[in-house]
Amino acid sequence: MQPHSHNFKANASHALKNKNLQSALSQMKVGFIERRQTAVDDMPEFEELRDQARDLKNHTLANLDFYLERYEQKATEAGGHVHWAATAAEARKIILDICESVDAKNVTKGKSMISEEIALNDAIEAAGLNVVETDLGEYIVQLRKEPPSHIIAPAVHVLRSEVEDAFREEHKHLADERRLTEPSDLLNEARQVLRQKYMEAEVGITGANFLIAETGSSVIVTNEGNGDLTQTLAKVHIVIASIEKVVPTLEDASSILRVLARSATGQDFSSYTTFSTGPRRPEDLDGPEQYHVVILDNGRSELLGGEFQDALRCIRCGACMNHCPVYHAVGGHSYGWVYPGPIGSVLTPTFLGVEEAGHLPNASTFCGRCESVCPMRIPLPKMMRHYRVKEYENGLSPPSVRAGLDIWGFFARRPSLYRMASRLGSFALRVMGGKRGRADSLPLAGGWTDHRDMPIPTGPTFQDQWSARGGRRRPSR
Repeated sequence: MQPHSHNFKANASHALKNKNLQSALSQMKVGFIERRQTAVDDMPEFEELRDQARDLKNHTLANLDFYLERYEQKATEAGGHVHWAATAAEARKIILDICESVDAKNVTKGKSMISEEIALNDAIEAAGLNVVETDLGEYIVQLRKEPPSHIIAPAVHVLRSEVEDAFREEHKHLADERRLTEPSDLLNEARQVLRQKYMEAEVGITGANFLIAETGSSVIVTNEGNGDLTQTLAKVHIVIASIEKVVPTLEDASSILRVLARSATGQDFSSYTTFSTGPRRPEDLDGPEQYHVVILDNGRSELLGGEFQDALRCIRCGACMNHCPVYHAVGGHSYGWVYPGPIGSVLTPTFLGVEEAGHLPNASTFCGRCESVCPMRIPLPKMMRHYRVKEYENGLSPPSVRAGLDIWGFFARRPSLYRMASRLGSFALRVMGGKRGRADSLPLAGGWTDHRDMPIPTGPTFQDQWSARGGRRRPSR
């Protein structure tokens, strides 16, 4: 996926005008939030588990080299092959070389954000191979030639009628009279097509929610079972995972699994949690003949020991975007790269650079919901503030923003002028809002009112209220 994060404002404006998208987003808002809250309420020890998961990941990141080496040792002992990729290009080459070594023509894929990060599908298709996504949401967006718009619900932006349109356009065998109006109809049609793809594939590629150093195992979590079919029916199973996915022990993985599903979908556990260790053994009834694990860095090691290391605790549950008012308004594609929402506003400038995506942290109301629901307690607002500072210090903020901050700073250093300006501003807004109680346009602030009205201030300013209650300035030290 070619990044276009620098176009966030234009992307967001387009999204706000897209009626189908707004309809789809309105349908997804409540479900994720209510289901998570119910799951959390049913587990009194949930907050304690969050602390435990955070501490576990911090320990692992502090000793990452040790656990990665141990994972490689155990995976190799189990008959697997571990490959190290410093960059996305290296990862793509490793995977294509494996496919070529077995003369593969068809590839199935389980859901993997890392594969999106390295643009794997494009590389496989450019090499002349057929690749099909087997997660239903990923399959839908693949047919529509779109990237996923959500970490755990790739097609959350697509209406049911649009899914039917995609199936009718791409599934040439479909009869015109075939009924595809209900979700079950669409599911059965996708199942019919994908089952044949599983049988044809020589290579199956999955991501990994965890790599277990103790056993050399990879773990995937799904609700559809597609990951199991992808990795057991093909002759070659390739796992692609980033370096921070490693955890020390099976017990550690189980601890994080307890907060993962509850945070993501509100389930106690996902329908399928699958552990894979090496290729098929003589006594096994199924499984791949070859088992490869590609471990990707792609800039992550540079975060270790720095101010953004905490972002590597992310377990890709999607809770931050499920609760984010900005994501609910503009959807995932507006962010312009693989990772949307609050975590995307941190990861994207981290991986692509401040010049490309340093303004994404401005796509936040700083309500703090993302941090309050993150199972790994990642301080996302703090990190976004760091990037806002970097954007300003590097001269990348728009001139209007820099001028506005300079003007605000001038008045903020002069309390009497600040108080006077606040009163005048409040009066002017009340005049502009009139009886409607809101302003539909503001001079020099079109970004606020292009797609919404600005509520006018009511009552006295904070400073006036403070003075009326006898508040005083704290003496300077």
